[in-house]
Amino acid sequence: MHIRYYCLIVFMYCVVFAGCAAQTQDVFLANQRKLGREFAAFVPPKNFSNNQTSPVSAPQATGSLTLQQALAAGLMHSPELASFAWDVRAAEARELQAGLLPNPEISTEVENFGGNNEMQGFKSAETTVQVSQLFELGGKRGYRKRAAELEKNLAGWEYEIKRLDVFEKISTAFWEVLAAQERAAIAESLLKLAEQSCSSVAEQVAVGKVPPVEEVQAKIALTTTELQCKKIKSDLQSARSRLALAVGTSGSAFEKTEGRFDAVAPLPELDKLQAALAESPEMLRWKAELEKRQTEVKLKDAGAIPDITMSAGPRYFNENNDKAWVAGLSVPIPLFNRNQGERQEARCNAAKAEEEQKAGFIKIRSDLTQTYQSCSSAFALAAALRDRAIPGAQQAFKVTREGYRQGKFSYLMVLDAQRTLFELKQQYVDTLADYHTNRVAIERLIGQPAQ
Repeated sequence: MHIRYYCLIVFMYCVVFAGCAAQTQDVFLANQRKLGREFAAFVPPKNFSNNQTSPVSAPQATGSLTLQQALAAGLMHSPELASFAWDVRAAEARELQAGLLPNPEISTEVENFGGNNEMQGFKSAETTVQVSQLFELGGKRGYRKRAAELEKNLAGWEYEIKRLDVFEKISTAFWEVLAAQERAAIAESLLKLAEQSCSSVAEQVAVGKVPPVEEVQAKIALTTTELQCKKIKSDLQSARSRLALAVGTSGSAFEKTEGRFDAVAPLPELDKLQAALAESPEMLRWKAELEKRQTEVKLKDAGAIPDITMSAGPRYFNENNDKAWVAGLSVPIPLFNRNQGERQEARCNAAKAEEEQKAGFIKIRSDLTQTYQSCSSAFALAAALRDRAIPGAQQAFKVTREGYRQGKFSYLMVLDAQRTLFELKQQYVDTLADYHTNRVAIERLIGQPAQ
């Protein structure tokens, strides 16, 4: 009979107080910025499974690798990004836990047994079975759940920041490989030209048209070019390895990268890009951080309000087989501990977050301005090299080379014109690489294409 009453109490409690966790919006989609949105990224399943704790291995790219292919593979198979994705799922689990009600407690107490005379054995025993429940006052559970929700949102912003970091890393590595390929092509052309020049000078020396010292100069130039070509090819292999690491594939899996390296366009106005910073993940992350800190202040203030514990249950008297109900109420007296320290700490943390937000905004604005200036300078320099400097150097080299055949110029003048032309071509490639990497950095800062 006692068990029957106890089961009834527990069943009624479960019906009244048990709660279900509400489904919330997936922050992976809610926080995603425009930049790279067309590429899927690894997202862990909602329900944890031991059989799926990391993304599958990246497929091996073959042939030519485009920027779109590199981004698609890298974003899906990046271990760094996957680890941040699991942080989001862990924060969702903490949000679920924060919203759960405190568990009830059951206690049993037996009195008046094992004594003397009439109290011997359990004849006069009194048995009390109570169920106790803690009731949080001051909105603690609501504030705690809201703080956990904001912590989950913060984890989502951290994931989005890392996603854009991976996007920038892959894009930068891709443009570096394209630049290295262009440098290697220029070096190959220069090497062929040096070989032709060396043969031509040797023929003229043989017939006595030019002094032998010019053949020595031509051989020195050829050797120097061969060494430069080897170094440039080594740099290309290093760039390919960095791209392979960023994408998650082996360096020998793709033969080359393919893209419009010389496709450049002017940037939008700086004011427009600065206005876009308001929607950047860094700024939105700080907005969620400040709200979380303020919620924590409210939670700690609510901690000064004491909670109550209510209990109720039946008492059984063995002596006459009667029963009665007992009830209790327990309230802490906030005489000494009113949560003063944690309340003050929460306010300090909120004030600190406000200053950190200001510092973060100043830094990201400064980074944008500096990167914008570098990208604009690279754009202007690339246009000047392409439209004026390189055509002029090509014409000068052509005239000098033809004049050398006619005996009007020395071989040193030909070498000087040749060196000037190919140095300008290498500078053009370097400038284009600076333009592309800086433009990617700008888009990373604002979280959207710079259009």
